[in-house]
Amino acid sequence: MHVAFIAFAAALLALPAAQVAACEVAEFRALEKQTPLPDPVVVAVVDLSDQALSLEVSGELLHVWPVSTGRSGYATPTGEWRAQWLSPYHRSSKYGWAPMPWSVFFHGGYAIHGTTEVDDLGQPASHGCIRLHPDNAKIFYDLVESYGTGATLIRIVE
Repeated sequence: MHVAFIAFAAALLALPAAQVAACEVAEFRALEKQTPLPDPVVVAVVDLSDQALSLEVSGELLHVWPVSTGRSGYATPTGEWRAQWLSPYHRSSKYGWAPMPWSVFFHGGYAIHGTTEVDDLGQPASHGCIRLHPDNAKIFYDLVESYGTGATLIRIVE
């Protein structure tokens, strides 16, 4: 393991660096899961029935935007996840390099991202991701980048 990562992980988990270095990957992931995440600051609630995303910051509702979620045959998963990683100019390797600007990935290959197909917003149209108008996706992306992925909760409800 990289020395800087070991030191970071040791500090994060309040463990001696030697103990972290000795951990197998599976053991480290188990320790990581025991570390509580901060309370979410940014909360995005996607309502599949309404095809809308409600965006809250510190408990205050800031925006409600139309979205496009998974069309027939391409389900958008329901549940709660923390944001995992960001990609400002992402392109889909699975769907013909389709542009996915301002992507916030939250569950494997699922992301909240901008779309060029803004006329479809408000109705199911995606392969499972949550599409936003690019301007709105940038606002969401910037908030997640500012507060951090660990402080961002994405909740998808039916």
